[in-house]
Amino acid sequence: MTAEAPPAIDVRGLVKRFGSKTVVDDVSIRVETGEIYGFLGPNGSGKTTTIRLLCGLLTADAGEGTCLGLDIRRQSAEIKRQVGYMTQKFSFWEDLSIAENLDFVARMYGLPDRRRRVAEALDRLGLSNRRTQLAGELSGGWKQRLALAACILHEPKLLLLDEPTAGVDPKARREFWDEIHRLAGEGLTVLVSTHYMDEAERCHRIAYIAYGTMMAHGTVEQVIADSGLHTRLVAGEGLHRIAETLDGEPGVEMVAVFGSRLHVSGTDAVALDRALAPWAERPDLRITATDPTLEDVFIHLMNRSTDNFR
Repeated sequence: MTAEAPPAIDVRGLVKRFGSKTVVDDVSIRVETGEIYGFLGPNGSGKTTTIRLLCGLLTADAGEGTCLGLDIRRQSAEIKRQVGYMTQKFSFWEDLSIAENLDFVARMYGLPDRRRRVAEALDRLGLSNRRTQLAGELSGGWKQRLALAACILHEPKLLLLDEPTAGVDPKARREFWDEIHRLAGEGLTVLVSTHYMDEAERCHRIAYIAYGTMMAHGTVEQVIADSGLHTRLVAGEGLHRIAETLDGEPGVEMVAVFGSRLHVSGTDAVALDRALAPWAERPDLRITATDPTLEDVFIHLMNRSTDNFR
């Protein structure tokens, strides 16, 4: 990150309504230049709408601020030219080859020396050997590479990624994130929405948005610490029965089985340990305190939020 540079995104009080529903409610975000900023939240929580407000595809009903130093209300057209936006759904032409798709995008942007730019993008994303392959024949991971290549073709200053690795295998996801970190190291700012906790942990900072409301933000460590959540690990036999018994007990807010261990969490440590006390007497069980995971916090925040479409 470049701390001395002005923020890439600095918006305050964003509000967006569709009819009677408020899908973004007083959201403020500051993202530093060269930072990878992660958006987390349940489906329908307003992440995509917020991203579209930032890049000028939607106009906020209230709020103000800048994106890349440009006013999000008055200079949305200029913002769009400096942003690469990768949507959830693969949106390129499946009956064109990889190279033809990139060449078409370069023409749309009116890029000079487009053949060189296309060749460089193919090389950077490891697509050169597949340049003549039809996009419709690609697996999810290769489609993802093509989409990213198209997003960076015009050398944007900001990359917006909307759940970019959904349905992609772990190896392809890791390679994708390695490239994202290389781009950020070169000064590109990245805002990414994801449901994968391991991806969120690779972001410099994260924000949790639930049904239009910003509920937490900061580094992963800060978000976990600020949750006020306490977690206990239960190891032993018969965990499913123990989970059923603990569910709903005073002090127990979440119970989840992870293989041969049980995660039991709550915000009141005393009440949590009181609920676990009867099980602590069993010699075949081992109960230990542990730090909550980001997934524990994610579920905890979801349980505290209210679906604004209900």
